[in-house]
Amino acid sequence: MLKIVFMGTPDFAKESLQLLYENGYSILGVVTNPDKPKGRGMKMTFSPVKQYALEKKLTIYQPDNIKDNPDFINKMRELNPDVICVVAYGKILPKEILEIPKLGSINLHGSILPKYRGAAPIQWAILNGDTTTGVTTMYMNEEMDSGDIILKQEVNIDKDETTGELWNRLSTIGANLLIETLKMIIDGKAPRIKQSKEYTMAPILKKEIAKISWTNQNAESIKNLVRGLNPIMGAYSIYHGKKLKFWKVNSISIDEMIKKFPDNEEEIITSLPGTIIIADSKIGLYIKAKEGIIQGVEIQSENSRRMNWDEFLRGNALEVKGILE
Repeated sequence: MLKIVFMGTPDFAKESLQLLYENGYSILGVVTNPDKPKGRGMKMTFSPVKQYALEKKLTIYQPDNIKDNPDFINKMRELNPDVICVVAYGKILPKEILEIPKLGSINLHGSILPKYRGAAPIQWAILNGDTTTGVTTMYMNEEMDSGDIILKQEVNIDKDETTGELWNRLSTIGANLLIETLKMIIDGKAPRIKQSKEYTMAPILKKEIAKISWTNQNAESIKNLVRGLNPIMGAYSIYHGKKLKFWKVNSISIDEMIKKFPDNEEEIITSLPGTIIIADSKIGLYIKAKEGIIQGVEIQSENSRRMNWDEFLRGNALEVKGILE
């Protein structure tokens, strides 16, 4: 059985580690990011990968830095793995690490490469309104996500699917693809397919992206923003100086809105982007976008919890013709 060093951090990576363990692979060590303080109490928390490794009594390594850490690099050489498996580890690995295993260092990535190289491929697929994505395994080199491809598996994205839902789905699909990849490596049948020089990046998300721009984004773009930031940070607007977060919305065309509410035709057509057209706990919450209408489905006010629109509107007074910033 292959001797493996596994490197990963979030729950996306934990799925792969679990499947490797359940399939009987010899896991020499698990490398994950250092513990971080979290929450109001700033309590030190373990990564999902570390939590699973502790449960299974696997040896854990948590270096702050790898590139300038000769002790860690020498330790990896001493372990002498056949393969290093990297899944959402979160750090760039130096050549000295990548060249240790005799059968190569391989990575599981959450997109169909060369599309969406980088830290947030799943999020950007949703944010950009893509209808397909997938997972890729590849041999690693010193450049980010640019190594030779081994296997790919494409999946469809549902029109209402969130980043969290797609993340969970791809973590399971990816774990199985990793096992299939390792079997091909053992059999000496793993392909090496060069990536195209044409690629796109998926950089880490900045907080500024979360604010909805009603004047610049159409309803479909806003819906994709809401889906893409659920459950990471949530898309938001400002209403009377306070944040209003949107966790789930629907996109409706102007014609559909007029057909549904003919008595509101003038407001629907003439209102400025960001205007609240309807705010009624028995009817719904509808807001004008640059093009089209947003229907609020799951909403959260400051210092409160997420609520369905009807419960939210019973406890929060939003004024018709009020403007969201």
